[in-house]
Amino acid sequence: MQRERRKPLYYFWAPKHWPLWCGLGLLRLSCWLPFETQIALGKLIGRIGHRFAARRRAITRRNLALAFPELSTDERNALALAHFESLGASLMEMGLGRWASDEKLLRLTRIEGVENLERATRDGAGVILLSAHFTSLEISGRVLSLNCPPFDVVYRRNRNEFMTEILRTGREVSGRRSIEKNDIKSMIRSLREGTPVWYAPDQSYNRKKSAVLPFFGVPAMTNTATGALARLGRAVAIPFFPRRLPEGGYLLTLLPPIENFPSDDPIEDTKKYLALVEEQVRLAPEQYYWVHRRYKDLPDPLPDYYADLDAWK
Repeated sequence: MQRERRKPLYYFWAPKHWPLWCGLGLLRLSCWLPFETQIALGKLIGRIGHRFAARRRAITRRNLALAFPELSTDERNALALAHFESLGASLMEMGLGRWASDEKLLRLTRIEGVENLERATRDGAGVILLSAHFTSLEISGRVLSLNCPPFDVVYRRNRNEFMTEILRTGREVSGRRSIEKNDIKSMIRSLREGTPVWYAPDQSYNRKKSAVLPFFGVPAMTNTATGALARLGRAVAIPFFPRRLPEGGYLLTLLPPIENFPSDDPIEDTKKYLALVEEQVRLAPEQYYWVHRRYKDLPDPLPDYYADLDAWK
């Protein structure tokens, strides 16, 4: 894959980008606030988003109805509101991940299982830091970088070039370098060099390397290429999950390497990963990225779960 040409942030100084610049400036200023005030402000922004982003609210409610059919409508609607609050908090955390001091972040965070990563790197293995899309993901990478060997981060291009560079440069505060999600060769190179790669394949897929697998018991198109990446990179997969704590602050968990991974069966490899993600989601369901259409693009005769979104607004 040809390496894309980077554009520095000052390239995007045209008036059409000024709203994003204003948002960045406000995020920078928010870092001077006490942490509790920042998160409360973020949750307020999330509640406003819940009120006015009707389509995203509907997608969230539909996802929750599929994943948690045992909950009542009122319980799911309350969970959807909590999810939007969590999204708002994640906006504040983007600022914290980029600009907060190391001391502040270390004071806010507890990390468990670092020895699993240290052991794997000491043994000379490549390491995939296998994560998923939780709303506290951006700040978690920054804290991880303060406790672990240097690692590379995988990012996904946004349709807005400026937003792509904002997200990418924010992650590069944490990681050694960023790798676009389709640049498999660079990921393999990093793994073979002994540099861990932080990778979250739960909400991104290529039809040629995907399968329909149950996620919370519902068929979902799912990326099955992680095992192949581990095999080609001679790597083990260490699950890495962040969680925002009710009392404030964060818990980062690095689990032991997934056993018999990669195997000769990419479907079974992926099922192991999904089981771990589900287990973590149940610990704080509002913090998973439900605003994304997780159950989209299913082949016939499976249904289009998002065909009736107006009913979920």
